[in-house]
Amino acid sequence: MLFADFLRLSLGALSSHRLRSSLTALGIAVGIAAVVLLTSIGEGIHQFTLNEFTQFGTHLITVTPGLTTTHGVPGAMLGTVRPLSMEDAKKLQEIPSILGVNPNVQGNAEVESGGKVRRTTILGCGPDLNKIFRFKIVAGQPLPPDDPGNARPFALLGATLRRELFGDQNPLGQRIRIAQDRYRVIGALEAKGDFLGFDLDDAVFIPAGRALDIFNRESLMEINMLYNPVTPIDEVVESVRRTMIARHGREDFTIITQQKMLEVLGSILNILTFAIGALGGISLLVGGVGILTIMTIAVTDRTGEIGLLRALGAERMKILWLFLGEAATLAAIGGLAGLALGIGACYLISTALPNLPMQLSWTYSALAEALAVAVGLAAGVLPARHAARLDVVDALRAE
Repeated sequence: MLFADFLRLSLGALSSHRLRSSLTALGIAVGIAAVVLLTSIGEGIHQFTLNEFTQFGTHLITVTPGLTTTHGVPGAMLGTVRPLSMEDAKKLQEIPSILGVNPNVQGNAEVESGGKVRRTTILGCGPDLNKIFRFKIVAGQPLPPDDPGNARPFALLGATLRRELFGDQNPLGQRIRIAQDRYRVIGALEAKGDFLGFDLDDAVFIPAGRALDIFNRESLMEINMLYNPVTPIDEVVESVRRTMIARHGREDFTIITQQKMLEVLGSILNILTFAIGALGGISLLVGGVGILTIMTIAVTDRTGEIGLLRALGAERMKILWLFLGEAATLAAIGGLAGLALGIGACYLISTALPNLPMQLSWTYSALAEALAVAVGLAAGVLPARHAARLDVVDALRAE
């Protein structure tokens, strides 16, 4: 049997029962559309989360108090470990591969200026804040490198806080009150947006030493460091560990590298995307059952045709491949329709809900189409084998 004849017979059999074939292909199309749509949402969440973590750079190391295997709650276990101090941060700055160090303290307090009061986030930080986290100053200057124990009362304003307190006025040189202390605004930051639900723009940045006094704390919540990307990360981590052990006497701290966080996070998000896609793939199984049903019916309806082909010399394998080809073609057509439906739904949802992270994954789309054809072949195996094993005389008698 020539390939052209093979193709003509397969397409002719499907087109002769348009309604039945269309309904079966629709089952596959719905499954493919579900896979495309769900994996696009999963991939969108994946990219959104990774972008959130990498917007501050990718060569960061963080030291937190307490020896834990996870980040935990910053400042936890302070009763059993030596707290992180400003001196620790100063000592870490002496490591050759460290380009910048930022002591971190966070709390919540009222900020007052010109009769306006707003309760917001207070972030105690150091002069390297902008270099480490890629904060851009749109007006003024960064915090100066003062002595941590006697830092001047200077403040940087986030974009939202600046607008709420000063509107269109220039905030530089203005005075604000934080927890009964007066600070002078020396800089305003570019809008940074949210970071995992935390509004970085609705915050005021002051020297870490003064933040410790405001919140009556003895320990920094964490110390952030920017390291030279030329230096291997393992060497940097070991240098940080040796420096901290030399100061604390033992390893009562946790070192977290952003590289490791991204690797773990990426693995989790990949599994999540795959799991979401697998849920949509369940619909493909339903479509496979439809193909199995229609091919079983087709074998019964075309028993005489099968007998005639066998009588004309068609081998059993040719009959087998004929019905497998019909099943695969039906699944492929349904898969292509599902891809069109799923891609169209993705663009419509992105337009209607621009805040919903969606990222069309062509890899998952191609895999979904291949899976649809595989499901079609698997569903067509039993009917095709049955057709190939029919006795020629019995098949002709059925006619």
